[in-house]
Amino acid sequence: MTSHELTEEQAKKLFDCKFWEPMSLRDRALFQMHEKRLCMPFIVFHEAVEKTLGRPVFTHEFAYPDLIKKELLGDREAPSMEEILGLVPADKRILLVAVQH
Repeated sequence: MTSHELTEEQAKKLFDCKFWEPMSLRDRALFQMHEKRLCMPFIVFHEAVEKTLGRPVFTHEFAYPDLIKKELLGDREAPSMEEILGLVPADKRILLVAVQH
């Protein structure tokens, strides 16, 4: 599947007509992962990716679309938590651990 080259106007028209509503979650995820311009609400796209992959997908992972595309297509295993955290530059990492008493 190759990237679409929609114009901003075309992407807005798709967004406004809610074209994604009859699509399966997998089709939503695959369509948007191969389109540079967001054509559906990010929350709809994010949910489609998470439910298709069967795991939480952290927002920063979307900065690496090729990794998500490969996972969606079955060409890559799900990353470990260490790999997911490793996508964040070391100087930007802050880890909070909540402990209940």
